[in-house]
Amino acid sequence: MKNALQTTRCRLGTPVRHRKANAAVGGLSVLLALSALAAGEGGLPKNSDELFTLTRVWTVHLTFTPDQWEAMEPQGGPGPFGGGGRGPGGPGGPGGFGPPGGMPPRGMGPGGGPGPGAGFGPGMFIAPLFLAAGDADGDGQLTAREFAGLAEKWFTAWDTNRSGGLSLEETRAGLDAAAPAPGPAVGPGGPPPGLNLRGADGRRNGLAAALGIEFPTVKADLDFDGQKFPAVSVRYKGNGTFLQSRDTLKRSLKIDLNDGFPGRKLAGVTKLNLHNCVTDASWMNEVLSHRLFRDAGVPAPRTAYARVYLTVPGEFDREYLGLYSLVENVDGPFLEHRFGNKRGALFKPVTPNLFEYLGDDWAAYRQTYDPKTPPGAEEIARVITFAKLVSAADDATFADRLGSFLDLDEFARFMAVTVWLSTLDSLLGPGQNFLVYLEPTTRRFQFIPWDLDHSFGQFPLLGTQAQRENLSIHQPWQGERRFLRRVFGVPAFKERYLARLKELNETLGRPERIASQVDEVAAAIRPAVAEESARKLARFDQVVAGQPVGPEGPGGFMGGTRPRGRLAEGNTGDRGDDLRSPGGPNLGFQPPRDFGGPPGGPIFGEPVKPIKSFVTARARSVADQLAGRSEGETLGGGFGPGGRPPGGPGGPPPGAGLFLGAPLHSALDADKDGTVTRSEFTTGMARWFSSWDTDQSGSLTVEQLRAGIEKDLLRLPAGFPGFGPPEGNFPPEP
Repeated sequence: MKNALQTTRCRLGTPVRHRKANAAVGGLSVLLALSALAAGEGGLPKNSDELFTLTRVWTVHLTFTPDQWEAMEPQGGPGPFGGGGRGPGGPGGPGGFGPPGGMPPRGMGPGGGPGPGAGFGPGMFIAPLFLAAGDADGDGQLTAREFAGLAEKWFTAWDTNRSGGLSLEETRAGLDAAAPAPGPAVGPGGPPPGLNLRGADGRRNGLAAALGIEFPTVKADLDFDGQKFPAVSVRYKGNGTFLQSRDTLKRSLKIDLNDGFPGRKLAGVTKLNLHNCVTDASWMNEVLSHRLFRDAGVPAPRTAYARVYLTVPGEFDREYLGLYSLVENVDGPFLEHRFGNKRGALFKPVTPNLFEYLGDDWAAYRQTYDPKTPPGAEEIARVITFAKLVSAADDATFADRLGSFLDLDEFARFMAVTVWLSTLDSLLGPGQNFLVYLEPTTRRFQFIPWDLDHSFGQFPLLGTQAQRENLSIHQPWQGERRFLRRVFGVPAFKERYLARLKELNETLGRPERIASQVDEVAAAIRPAVAEESARKLARFDQVVAGQPVGPEGPGGFMGGTRPRGRLAEGNTGDRGDDLRSPGGPNLGFQPPRDFGGPPGGPIFGEPVKPIKSFVTARARSVADQLAGRSEGETLGGGFGPGGRPPGGPGGPPPGAGLFLGAPLHSALDADKDGTVTRSEFTTGMARWFSSWDTDQSGSLTVEQLRAGIEKDLLRLPAGFPGFGPPEGNFPPEP
C-alpha cells in the first residue's frame, strides 16, 4: 500500500480547466489506495472509481440459454472464419468472400469452425484479389477461361515498358496496383479500395467487420460479484483479437446492462467491455498504457480485471473462460465523467488519412468516422471544414488556424504518450484504435486512446523490435500521413509536444516506476492467470521478469482455452500445452530470402520485448533523440520487417506486392533468369488452375484459390496449427 501511494503523480502540463476532469480521470490518490485491495477482497463497487480499481479482480458469471448461446455465434466473413461467407454486399461483395447461403464453405468444420486445412492464413486476404480481378460473370468462381484471361490481363498491365518480360519490381508494383492499400473512400459511402478496415455502411469497422463478420446481440443473465442482472445484452467484440480467438471460448465481450432496462447501472456505468488479452502474455499492455495516458492528463478509459465464467445448460457448467481486462466504455457516462457533460460529437475513425477532404457530402465521411453519438449539422460541418484546412490550406494559414480546430495542449499530451509507448496499431499505423471528441464549448477536437494491447512497442506487423524501441519522435508515423505531418510542422504544436515528451520521459516514464507497476499488477492477477493454464503462467512469469517469449499462434492454439463447441473425447481443452513446442510457433510464415525479411526467418515471428525491457530501451532512445544524440528510426509505408516496402522506406504502402510479389515471380520464372516472360506467366497460371481445381469441376471457388495460394505461393511452416497442411513449407534455415 505504501509503495502504491508513493507512486509519482504528474499530469503533463495540465491546464487549470482540466483539474476537475483529471481528478476524476486519475483520481489517482484514491485509485492507488483502492488498488491495494487484493483480488476478491472488499464489497461491491459503490461508484465507478471503485469499479475500475487498477488491481481489482472481479468475478463475472454469464449464463446463456442454449438457443441464445448458439445465436451469438457470428456469421459472415471469408471461409476461414465460419458462417456462410455472405458479406454485407452479398456473396463476394465487400467483406463477403465465401459462398452464398448458410452452409460452411469447404474446409470448414461443423458450425463454422475451421476444418482440416482451414484457419487464419495469408491466403484469405489474397484469394479475393484473384476472384475480384478475374471473375468476369460475377458468379463467385473462376473458370479456366477466366483464369487464363486474368493471366493475360495482369501480364499486359504489369509490363509497363513493353519489354515482353516482368522484373521482380514490376511484379510487385502490378500486385500493388491490383490491390492498393486502404485510402479515402472512392465515393459517398463506398468502401476504400483494396484490403481495408471499414465495414459496410452503417455497421462497425475493423478487420473482422471488413471481412463481413457480424456480431449478433443476445440475452444472458449476469452475476457480477454476487450482484445479479437478468437479461443483459451480450455480444462478442474485437477484430484481431476475435480472429485470433475465434476457435476458442475465450473471446472478448461487450455487455449492455441498460438495453431493455432504462436506468439500470453498475456503479454508475451501463456497459462493460471484457477484453480477452490473447495478444498479450502479460495481461498488462492495455491496463498500464491507459494508466500512463491518464497520469499524463489525457482522458482515457479506466480499467480493472475480471475472472469470467460461463454456464450454458447441458454444455458448460460454470466454465472458467479466463482472466479478462475490464475496460471502461467511451460513451455518454465517460464524457460526463471527464468533461462534465454528454454533449458534443464522439467519433471513432478508421482511416490512415485522417481529416482528408472528401467533398461536402457527409455520406463520404460517415462510415470512416463512425459517429458514436449522433452528430448535428454544425458538428458535421466542423469535421468537413477542418478536413478542407488540412488538405488544402497553405502552411501559414494552416498554422494560424490549427489551434481553433485542435486543442494543441491536449493533442501534445496525447501524442507524447502515444509516441513514447510506440503504440503503432493506432493513428501512427493503420489509422485505428482512437476516438475523437468534438468538445461543444471550445469546438475543438480532442483525442482519446483505445485498444492498447499492442502498446509498449508490441505491434510486430510494423517495424523491427529495434525500430519500435527507437521510433523517431519527430516522424513516428508509417508512410505518408498528411494530418500528422502538417500538425508536427506547426511550431506552436511541436514545442508543446517535445516539452510534454521530455517531461514524460523524466517522470512518468521512468523505467523503475513502470517496473514497479508491473510487479504490483502481477501480484494481483497471477492467481487468475494460473487458473487458465500452466503454460500461460510460465509465459506470464517470464514476461513479468522482463524476458521475451515467442509469439502465440492464432485460432484455438492459445494455450489453456477450450474450443467453443463440445470437446472431442480425450481432448483436455488445454490444446496449447498439448500441441505446442516450448517456444511457440511463429505468427506468420517463412518468407523466401528475397522477401525483404531476414534470411529464412519469420516475417512476423520475432519475439517482442516485454514491458520492463522495452521501457528501459525506449526511455534511453527518447532521451538521446531529445538531446540530439540520435535521430531515431522512421517507418516506411509497408507492413512487415521494418515497415519498409521493397525499394526502400518512405514509399507508398505496397499492398499485396509485399506478400505475394516475390513468391509469385519466383514460381512463374521457369528458367530462373530473373525475368518472367508472357509465356512463362500464362503457362504457369494455367498449371496452377489445373492443380487447384481439386474437384475437377472446371472452376475455382475462393476456398480453392486460398488453398492453392497457401500451398504453392505462401507456403506455411510444417504443421503450423490452423494454417493449412503440413506439407507446405519453405526450406529450413541453414
